[in-house]
Amino acid sequence: MLRIDGVTGLLVSHTSAPRKRMFEDLEGAAKAMREQDERKESIFRQSVDAERNKADLLEKKFAEAMRKAKDAPAGKPLREFDLD
Repeated sequence: MLRIDGVTGLLVSHTSAPRKRMFEDLEGAAKAMREQDERKESIFRQSVDAERNKADLLEKKFAEAMRKAKDAPAGKPLREFDLD
């Protein structure tokens, strides 16, 4: 709420709106914190698993690229410019 002087048009005082409570009680806040901790732990476990599998994935990609390189014909690759 703003209180303004009618004569001068200047702000005399203000009162901010009351804050809305995020949680009704301490039990609700504790439950929300536990859920947030579980979600953080789950995300961390997923990132650890991804990091463990990262080396295997890179090795497979490298092996596939080496296989394709061996199967590719030797010589200079053709460009569209060379075909004209």
